[in-house]
Amino acid sequence: MTTTVTETLTTAQRRGAGAAPRRSRRRALHRVEARGAWVLMAPYMLLFLVAAAIPIGYAFYISLQKPATLVNPQTGFGGLEAFVTVVTDYRFVDTFVNIFTVMAIWLPLMILGVVGLALLVHASPGRFGGSMRFIYFVPGALAGIANFVLWVYLLNPTESPIAFLWQGMGLDTLKEITTTENLPWILTAMLFFQGVGTWIIIVNGGLNGIPDEIFEAASLDGANAWQLAWRIKLPLIRPWIGYAALMNLAYGFQLFLEPYLMRQISAGSIDAEWAPTQLGYAFAFTNRNFPAAAAMSIILLVITLAIGIFIVFKSGLFGDEKEKAR
Repeated sequence: MTTTVTETLTTAQRRGAGAAPRRSRRRALHRVEARGAWVLMAPYMLLFLVAAAIPIGYAFYISLQKPATLVNPQTGFGGLEAFVTVVTDYRFVDTFVNIFTVMAIWLPLMILGVVGLALLVHASPGRFGGSMRFIYFVPGALAGIANFVLWVYLLNPTESPIAFLWQGMGLDTLKEITTTENLPWILTAMLFFQGVGTWIIIVNGGLNGIPDEIFEAASLDGANAWQLAWRIKLPLIRPWIGYAALMNLAYGFQLFLEPYLMRQISAGSIDAEWAPTQLGYAFAFTNRNFPAAAAMSIILLVITLAIGIFIVFKSGLFGDEKEKAR
């Protein structure tokens, strides 16, 4: 019995002695990986600092100042006065109603269109699928001003190839078509046409990253094409869908060029401060109230971040692989 106890103690001591070097190696490996991660992150952190953190901090600082006036050109600490000015402005609520109206129409159509067409492309391998990816991507090349000019041409009843649609609805001039009431639908069409092709390719890339063994196992279990799409593909590309929703959400809250130029071509039939970004522009360059403009930008940032965080957690965008699989 004494021998057995001695052997047991000796074995335990050996195991303890062997575990210590292993723990040291793991710590050393962890330190090397951490240093490598910081090195890789350094360029992004520098860019984030210059392009995001410093501007956000400066905007917050400006938002807490008093606006300069002709009577009192000196600025100083104004507390939350700029935020009160923004929130109590008669245009504030209307701008957010306008942008949320566009979001409510555009985002669901965009996500449904992107996911549906990406699934169809993925289910069509070979030349046909490759050709469709190229065709869907072509509208994405018409970004910014090019896309806007194309839609001005389509919306003009005197030149548009779809003029019969406008005439059928009793709309005979560009000014009658480009009104505040019709603008959410016009912007939805413009943004969908411009962005759907790019996001189809991105989501299709997520589908191509799924191992073929998963599809083969599902097929052996008797899953048809619809069940593969609904029960296998959709859950696995949920983070990609969340990413598409997040990026389009951020883009939607930054809408400025489209409603601004639509007002120009409509001879003023669209409100000058239709979107929140236009209201911030008006505070800065019409009212000369830069603290209010900065406060407007902070409010937009907070709202976008809140909705973005909700999308991130619901989609599992930054979850680990086990959480994504669930």
